[in-house]
Amino acid sequence: MSVFKRPFPLVAAIVTLLSILPACSGGRSVDPFDTIGSTPAPWDLIDADGTPAPPQAAPVRQSADTAGQSADTAAHEAAKPARLSRYNRIGRLHEIFNDSNRYQYAAGERIGIAPITGIADAYYTRRPLVRIESGRWYDLDTLTHSMPYLVPEAASLLETIGRNFADSLRRLGAEGHKFRVTSVLRTSHSVKRLRRVNRNATDSSTHQLGTTFDISYAHFNHDGKSPQISDEQLKYVLAEVLLGLRRQNRCMVKFERKSPCFHITATGL
Repeated sequence: MSVFKRPFPLVAAIVTLLSILPACSGGRSVDPFDTIGSTPAPWDLIDADGTPAPPQAAPVRQSADTAGQSADTAAHEAAKPARLSRYNRIGRLHEIFNDSNRYQYAAGERIGIAPITGIADAYYTRRPLVRIESGRWYDLDTLTHSMPYLVPEAASLLETIGRNFADSLRRLGAEGHKFRVTSVLRTSHSVKRLRRVNRNATDSSTHQLGTTFDISYAHFNHDGKSPQISDEQLKYVLAEVLLGLRRQNRCMVKFERKSPCFHITATGL
C-alpha cells in the first residue's frame, strides 16, 4: 500500500508564492531592472536658469556592450571644450555688477593716492604708481582722458584678470583674444574735460585714486590667426572672470551702459 506524504512546509510555501506572482504583477514576470519611485523630485524639474526642464525618462536597461559605448561617449563629451553658451546664463550684468561709486571710492581711499592735478604730481604721491602697457594679457587703448598708471594692488588685479581671461579662452579653444583697457588714472583737470562728453564721469571719480580702470565689453582685439568668436560671447566670458574675483572681495565692479565698459576698483584684499 502506497503512503501519500505531505510536502515539506518550506517547499509548499515557495510553490504557493511562485503561483501568485504573475497575478500580482499584471500577468507578467517581475523584472529586477524595474525602478521604484522613478518620478523626479520637483527640484529636479528646474533647470539652472530657473525654467522647467523636460520630464526625466525612466532608466533604460542596457547590455554590457551598450553600457560600454555610453561610457566611451561620456568620456568623449567630457574631453570637449566647454560650450560658450553657458556663459550667457550668469544673469543680468547690470544687476550683478552694481557696486556704487560711494563704496568704490571708500575702497580707493584706503589703498589709493590723493587726487592729482597733472602728470608732474604723479612723482610725489603717497603711494607708488605702476606704469601699465599693452602686453600678453591685455591691450591698452588710446588714452585721451587718463594716464597709464595704477597703484600696485590695482596693477596686480589687472594682470590677474587678463591671465584668468586667457585661461578661460584656452579651455574654450578660443585663444587669440584680448580685452581693451580704456581708462586708467585721471587728474582733476581730465575729469572736468571728460564730464563734458561722458555723463558717467563724476567729480568724485575713483579714477583719480589710481585704484580704478575700465575694460571695454563692446570691443575685443583678435590676433587674426586663431578662431574668432563674437564680442558678445567674449563679454560674458570676461564677466564670469570678474564675478569670480568679486566673490573673493578682490574688486568692486560697475557695469556701465552709456560708456560700455566694466568699471573696476581694486580693494587690495
